[in-house]
Amino acid sequence: MDRKLLDLLCSPDTRQPLSLLDATGLDALNRAIGSGAVLKADGSPQAQTLREALLTRDRKQVFRVDDGIPVLLAEEAIATTQIADFPEK
Repeated sequence: MDRKLLDLLCSPDTRQPLSLLDATGLDALNRAIGSGAVLKADGSPQAQTLREALLTRDRKQVFRVDDGIPVLLAEEAIATTQIADFPEK
């Protein structure tokens, strides 16, 4: 993802800056998705694993990136609290 674009993006509901989710966090998220344990903010399951995602500064929300396009809808956010082994830093 383009660094200039990333510098402009923020969470739609908390307005926190976003950064790319690192490989460790992405692996933990995808393991939880694979087990069927991940729900989006609207209550629907996140069925597909992610290739890329954005993380809020407080590490509480993840937003998926589809084909290089960030999906920044509040109802599509994934709370990291539901991922047991999500890294703290």
